[in-house]
Amino acid sequence: MITVKHGVFHLQNEKSSYLFRVRDGFLEHLHFGTRLSASDADALAVRPGNGWGDSTLYREGSNANCLDIFPLEWSSCGRGDYRESPMELLQNGVPISTEFHYIGCEALKSAHPSALPASRGQTVLAVYLEDSAAKLRLTLLYGVLPTVFTRRAILENCGDTPISIRKLMSANTDLPGDWTLHIFSGGWIAEMQHTETPVTMARTCLESTTGASSSRANPGFLLAAPDAAETAGEVCGFNLLYSGSHYLSAQKSLQGLTRVMHGISPANFNWELAPGERFETPEAVMAWSDAGFGGITDCFGRYVNEALIPPYWKNRPRPIVYNSWEGCMFDFTEAKLLRLGKLAKQLGCELFVLDDGWFGKRDSDTSSLGDYSVNAKKLPNGLKGLGEKLNAMGLQFGLWFEPESVSPDSELYRRHPDWALHDSLGRTDLLGRHQLLLDLTKPEVRDYIVESVGGILDSAPISYVKWDMNRHSCALGAKQHEFILGLYDVLRRIFEPRPEVLLESCSSGGNRFDCGMLYFSPQIWCSDDTDPVERLRIQQSLSYLYPPSCLGAHVSAGPHAQTLRATPLPTRGNVSLFGCLGYELDLTELLPVEQTEIRAQIEFYKAHRRTLQYGRFTRGKTDGGGIIWQAKTKEETVAGVFHGVQHAAPGYERLRVTGLDEKKQYRLDSRPQLLRVGDFGSLLRHVLPVKLNPNGLAVQTADSYYKMYDGQQTVTASGAAYSAGIMLAPRFAGTGYDADGRMQGDFGSNVYFIREVQS
Repeated sequence: MITVKHGVFHLQNEKSSYLFRVRDGFLEHLHFGTRLSASDADALAVRPGNGWGDSTLYREGSNANCLDIFPLEWSSCGRGDYRESPMELLQNGVPISTEFHYIGCEALKSAHPSALPASRGQTVLAVYLEDSAAKLRLTLLYGVLPTVFTRRAILENCGDTPISIRKLMSANTDLPGDWTLHIFSGGWIAEMQHTETPVTMARTCLESTTGASSSRANPGFLLAAPDAAETAGEVCGFNLLYSGSHYLSAQKSLQGLTRVMHGISPANFNWELAPGERFETPEAVMAWSDAGFGGITDCFGRYVNEALIPPYWKNRPRPIVYNSWEGCMFDFTEAKLLRLGKLAKQLGCELFVLDDGWFGKRDSDTSSLGDYSVNAKKLPNGLKGLGEKLNAMGLQFGLWFEPESVSPDSELYRRHPDWALHDSLGRTDLLGRHQLLLDLTKPEVRDYIVESVGGILDSAPISYVKWDMNRHSCALGAKQHEFILGLYDVLRRIFEPRPEVLLESCSSGGNRFDCGMLYFSPQIWCSDDTDPVERLRIQQSLSYLYPPSCLGAHVSAGPHAQTLRATPLPTRGNVSLFGCLGYELDLTELLPVEQTEIRAQIEFYKAHRRTLQYGRFTRGKTDGGGIIWQAKTKEETVAGVFHGVQHAAPGYERLRVTGLDEKKQYRLDSRPQLLRVGDFGSLLRHVLPVKLNPNGLAVQTADSYYKMYDGQQTVTASGAAYSAGIMLAPRFAGTGYDADGRMQGDFGSNVYFIREVQS
């Protein structure tokens, strides 16, 4: 709901309010937080008095006589506000001051940007500001959705002289109070490193300059009250619908105002704005909760699922994928793929994805990107033939592309070397992954990608696309932005006419995990690191900003290629259950006990898929230091408990389940999971009734026929007991096998589902 009365603007959603007002021509920020009334505006406003001894007065007698100590919705530049400005402009190569005054507002039925993605179904208010001296018009757009607010800016050159934009943020907000900044940075196979730091008078910035939202710096971040916890405390969440280089900053003033801004990275940015032209910033998303980090997770989860992803995929279950990459990489034939497909179907998978290597002379990553003609030697019946055979098995068919790049060793590059991005001064091209980026700022390049990819999708029964992008950009500033606009144009033209095709975005893992891609791609590959220990951290960090329904999470072989760490198959599966489950390993090498375990994982996932993908996600810890992940719907709760390195003589451990009715009764059951007999080594003489050589044939045979279950547990208790913490079965303590105990070595885990007991 949006109301405007007596110069006070009140935006209100289910749980929060956003208030600002016109004060002496400027927009004064009043409140972002708990729901209030517009009548509270005067009580919320600051009382600046006569300013400070060294104040630069905007105007004698003005109510906003010193902009430097004033909470603003948009800061002018060079007019007395010395805090970081959301805007930097040049005219004839010289920086100019800006001073934007309110001139009016209106509600808009449609306010979708011309080239950028934006939230779906929001109510929008346009607030118009004008700088008459600079002949500029600024439109601030505010959107309201059930759990979030949105903001973006449009700058229009109304004069007759070109303007150079060096910096233009999507949002500028001055928030009172003490805050801790939570950011998510890292790098390849180490995405989403969660760090926190108090906001002080020293400016804290996080920025991507790689041309993508980047594994180095996710565009989402949080401001939390110092005492905020998972289920209590004030938390503000921010994100950006943008897939290019971005920027965020937070800085506290002496008066206790924290200026927060985020938008396109200003690094090397220079956008020429000709007379009559306008520039649109990406949409910023803002959420508030007094229910802690879990509350903000719920806000963002609902937002992504209800207002961001393509409508066709709203609330649709994500299929269980088998991806061919780690099973065979470039070395495959149709017969091998069909053999893997048959095994995948037997285990319960629903969609078979042919990854890299199906086109041109693509036997390594050194050639053929851009040449999307089927390799007839590998696939004599083409994609259509392969897809139809997989469909006949009961599997959907998916395909990998990397359309934004080109190999210098390719027919496309030999025909059109000018289609690649090159250094502006003619320096030697810098290759990444043996490839260059295509110049998506060129219409002919975009047309080629749309026609080639679209033609392939229409030529075979393809229901899924993995869209990869495996290098950083060496373009600068404005060129990077134009590239992203070109990418959005390509995605829109390919997938809007084919809404039923499930698009999964990937960029060397998490290089483009952002809301801009989610507008087109209902799910995104989290990381090239599938080690479950690493994925615990990566997926948990992502969960603050993005729901499980969009997290691509695959089970791969152990020891893991990224860490050389050997982890239990049940744990690999249990971590992946809390996302879009998939498998990426050579199925022909699985032992019978491993096949049985994977089949059980998939059966469990199918039974609880809606909860795991769309349930309310929260995080916690057990008394014994285990990580708890919880997904909850009205019907049931699924909880996972994950451990690190096992220690001798582990203590008792309680599982706390939140959100249950304290007066009702609930039953907890553990997910049955299998152990390998051989994992017990020389302890076999203690766990089996006969003495066996742990490395002998008999043990290998026992793994096939002797089922050893782990951590079986059933509990019935009240919701109050679950909230207090129910006692879990004891962990292995060196005293032998017990089917009812948790036989966990290093990195063990268990998953439980909880349902109400009907009286």
